[in-house]
Amino acid sequence: MQLAAKPLAGVKVIELGTLIAGPFASRICAEFGAEVIKIESPDGGDPLRKWRKLYEGTSLWWFVQARNKKSLTLNLKHPEGQEILKKLLSEADILIENFRPGVLEKLGLGWDVLHALNPKLVMVRLSGFGQTGPMKDQPGFGAVGESMGGLRYITGFEDRPPVRTGISIGDSIAALWGVIGALMALRHREVNGGQGQVVDVALYEAIFAMMESMVPEFDVFGFIRERTGNIMPGITPSSIHTSADGRHVQIGANGDAIFKRFMLAIGRDDLANDPTLASNDGRDLRRDELYGIIDRWARTLPLDALMTVLNEAQVPASRIYSAEDMFNDPQFLAREMFLQASLPDGKPFKMPGIVPKLSETPGSAEWVGPELGAHNNELLGELGYDAATIARLRELGTI
Repeated sequence: MQLAAKPLAGVKVIELGTLIAGPFASRICAEFGAEVIKIESPDGGDPLRKWRKLYEGTSLWWFVQARNKKSLTLNLKHPEGQEILKKLLSEADILIENFRPGVLEKLGLGWDVLHALNPKLVMVRLSGFGQTGPMKDQPGFGAVGESMGGLRYITGFEDRPPVRTGISIGDSIAALWGVIGALMALRHREVNGGQGQVVDVALYEAIFAMMESMVPEFDVFGFIRERTGNIMPGITPSSIHTSADGRHVQIGANGDAIFKRFMLAIGRDDLANDPTLASNDGRDLRRDELYGIIDRWARTLPLDALMTVLNEAQVPASRIYSAEDMFNDPQFLAREMFLQASLPDGKPFKMPGIVPKLSETPGSAEWVGPELGAHNNELLGELGYDAATIARLRELGTI
């Protein structure tokens, strides 16, 4: 059966981004059919090309983050480079940028100019603190957004300093908000007859928006949520425990019926039938007692046996997965969460699969992150530049 066109087929996205937030947002668009043209400096391109583990001089992360994108090198300090960008933007649907506020304006490429050039353009602006406010001109990476937005304060153990998550989660969450905003702006443009608009995403606000009940709890009760390690205060039991063979498992038995099944499964009928533990508020009052009981039970069984008990009792639980665990897991494999691809020299490697899963118009990875300027001739040719002009632009350092 022939699949329908991807949902963003026909949408043209111009990416003026580096590293994580902007490029991750445009990657999502590219996976679902948008033509994404990534503008890079001729002098080395996106620094992500050299981040973390390198293969033959190029980051493995790059091959994933830039998949399905076309690379066009432009020196935006050159007037001809700006002119090329304007030609691209005049027919684009979305611009995604994550410069510090004011950078594009200094180049003569601010919103007023671009909106006049293309009234239908949607401009997604990702920055540390947003386009307004007293901090707008300050540099801000994802780590800063996670700190200011509240995530770092509550992450870690109460007797130790705050810790970070193991990935750049602030940038990635901001990217998701950017894509959501872009799609809403396209919906307004195409269904409501509106024009393009600015989608302004601040990294600290992207994190702040995920902070659940933090604001009303402080406002109403003066309550400040603190670091609590692996447990979730007010939601009991939900924590990480260690098996007899020294491995770790997350157990979430905080549903009322689930808790009862769990206690019966570990031979604690007394707790399963205790009316004071029948609901979450009662269990939370005896949180330390319950976690001690679960800890002691977990240490009596190796992980595989422990998981068998939990699964048979239908208690939500998971071992703590490493990448190695994922590679051989039947659920990951059944959901096609590893895509086979090839590095530039032909070496096969696996990339993460596509999220979300669309039943009729699924996304895909057509090619890995390209070499710097790999699409210069193709894209400039489409704009009407002949071979001689392209050669001249290359000599001048414009591309």
